[in-house]
Amino acid sequence: MQAKIKYKFSGKIWAGGWFFVSLPKDISKEIREQLKWQEEGWGRMKATVIIKEIEWNTAIWFDTKHDTYLLPLKVDIRKKASLELNEIVDVSIAI
Repeated sequence: MQAKIKYKFSGKIWAGGWFFVSLPKDISKEIREQLKWQEEGWGRMKATVIIKEIEWNTAIWFDTKHDTYLLPLKVDIRKKASLELNEIVDVSIAI
């Protein structure tokens, strides 16, 4: 099993068709520089995330418009964690 690099940050939930939290640009830059080789199509990278003690496997996506990775928040996760639009959340992510 490959070791994972872990990051922690706080971010605001925003919507653009889906609900997202943007990773901070400095973390995105580090991930892109160190782990880009793990990206699949369209800048997709597998990740394990924890928000409000809810843990799930997902993927982050590199968005060239925002020059950062985006963490999509599916409806079932938003319901389980009682997440709301514009809420600031603490995120733990392992790549």
